[in-house]
Amino acid sequence: MGLRWLWRHRVSALLAVLVIFLLLTLLATRSLQNNRTHGLRPTADRRNQRKAAEKHTPIPHQPAKHTPTARAERQRAHPPVVFLKTHRTGGSTVQNILFRLGERESSTFAFPYRTYQFNYPDRFRVAFVDELPEGSSQFDLLCSHMRLDLPQVRKVMPQNTVFITLLRDPIKTFESVFRYHTSTVPAFFSAHRAAASEGKPALKVFLDSPETFWDPKEPGNGLAKNPMSFDMGLNNQKWNGSWPEDLALLEEAFHLVMIAEHFDESLVLLGALLGLEHEDLAYLRLNARAGNSVTELDENIRAKVRSWNVLDTLLYDFFVQVFWEKAAQYGLERLKAEAAQLRDSTENIRRKCVSRAAVPPAELEDLLRPRQTESVTIVGYEVRGNLSLQDQGFCVRMMLPELQYHSHLYFKQYGRDMRAAPAD
Repeated sequence: MGLRWLWRHRVSALLAVLVIFLLLTLLATRSLQNNRTHGLRPTADRRNQRKAAEKHTPIPHQPAKHTPTARAERQRAHPPVVFLKTHRTGGSTVQNILFRLGERESSTFAFPYRTYQFNYPDRFRVAFVDELPEGSSQFDLLCSHMRLDLPQVRKVMPQNTVFITLLRDPIKTFESVFRYHTSTVPAFFSAHRAAASEGKPALKVFLDSPETFWDPKEPGNGLAKNPMSFDMGLNNQKWNGSWPEDLALLEEAFHLVMIAEHFDESLVLLGALLGLEHEDLAYLRLNARAGNSVTELDENIRAKVRSWNVLDTLLYDFFVQVFWEKAAQYGLERLKAEAAQLRDSTENIRRKCVSRAAVPPAELEDLLRPRQTESVTIVGYEVRGNLSLQDQGFCVRMMLPELQYHSHLYFKQYGRDMRAAPAD
């Protein structure tokens, strides 16, 4: 009875929704709702006062060589966290917040055994995680790319771990995934080659007949259809009978599913979960594309994106409703006021730190240059000069791209460079 019974009796309604895809997506999402309330889970106590001076040190052009320090006896200021970093949703920005938090608190990161991702696109496995460093009793933060497998993740992290993730409008997500991963997802690359011969936009060529390019048996095609569902460990290829119950299990497991279109409000709720202040949550949007790397979509293309990614639409709409339930419990007026305060605090920090934004990669030094792909240009930030040593360290960390920050933290934790991926 209870939750499983309620979900089982909504399968027929959802199947009907899937037949008519677009018209009843919202109705389908409502039918998935199980009428349970979802409060924010108990949080770590907010720190009584911030440290008199944050002991940031500037990161040099090469990561500073630190030896691992004992962590077992320290007092943790926040609960352990798993952040499921979904592709092209704004996850690099949230990851940077967690990287800064973890570095300041000397947290122990669960890092991939090799490179920057947990053997993606395979489902997460305990074996993909590097060893617990000497002097640590547990992992405190896991926030590198993976394809979720909840039971396996729970074997790595403590029982009181807070699970969070981030979702974005499926149309925007798919457009960004397609452009960013054109050369690495086989289905996208095939469409790109066909488009070049036909003189048409690659995304239009793909969406006109996606089944022509998409081979579901090809492991590298996970992001080619319903990419957010794929990252969250759901069946992203087609509807099946387990989908509603799988979705219910995700809802039960995740303390907060952030929504990119309500980013500041999401961060306020995140702060309530983890006991963070506005300065902790201040951010710069990272891994952002240059304007000429974004494809403008007309209504016809948008409709085709929705149709091809209908499961992502259901997933997103469902968790948008869950998000606003949590927001209502927090207090909508309170949330609105705190989001405005966060924006003001963030803007003040940006003015202090950033001399130029949306800087082309050729004009950035190596430390602050984001990873580029063959199909898009990723822009970055230039740090303001004449900062104190402490402010420089804080500001550089805010704009540090994922790969550079990951490498720095890995070396700081283990005293060695990351292992390379095995040769093919």
